[in-house]
Amino acid sequence: MNHSRSAFGAPSPASLAEQAYEATRQLIFDFELMPGDRFSEAELAERIAVSRTPLRQALQRLQQEGFVQVFPKLGWQVAPLDFDTFDELYDLRVLIECHAARALCEAEQRPLLAELNAQWLVPVAERESEADRVRQFDEAFHGQLVRASGNREMARVHQEITDRIRIVRRLDFTKPARVDATYQEHAKILRAITQRRADEAQRLLKAHIEQSKLEVRDITVDALYRARAGRRHAPAAKATARTANR
Repeated sequence: MNHSRSAFGAPSPASLAEQAYEATRQLIFDFELMPGDRFSEAELAERIAVSRTPLRQALQRLQQEGFVQVFPKLGWQVAPLDFDTFDELYDLRVLIECHAARALCEAEQRPLLAELNAQWLVPVAERESEADRVRQFDEAFHGQLVRASGNREMARVHQEITDRIRIVRRLDFTKPARVDATYQEHAKILRAITQRRADEAQRLLKAHIEQSKLEVRDITVDALYRARAGRRHAPAAKATARTANR
């Protein structure tokens, strides 16, 4: 049974809320709604063509994930990017994932490794190149390493970190060189874990995460600069077009 639609074929409230969530999150990810931007529910509802109720549900979910903030009687705001907090979250990632890597090196049964090796130890021609797919694979790689340690609370915290840094982390895969580096570095980490070289696996994993942290900061700052420049130029371009059409 398809639960995404009502008995009359219209999208269900849950489906509309999900659509509103995805559309709003994409506006934030694309910096069309930029960090610090304020907006009302009415404005955004009109922009993404959805009613206020599912939009409010979507915004509450985005608020829980740290993407937006609400100010009573003043409306909503896209959460500013706090790079100090991102740095702390990346540091916490290092601690959790390095612990998991050592646990995986010492584990007797390691069925996960075959699956990860099949995805990441592949010829260049067989690598995924689409940025969002690589991001999903990368998130899955790091999440699987932590879950394989068997510590459920550690896995839960790690997933929360993943959700909170996604807005910047996703940009790490917008450049082909970073995709290639991710495949190469994941392969080295997996080989070290497979051969039970715990110290090497931890060293490689720490270097991999810290390099990603540096890259996403630079890419994010550049993306924000370009988005702000485009926003400044847009009114001038519209004014020029209106003048030309007179």
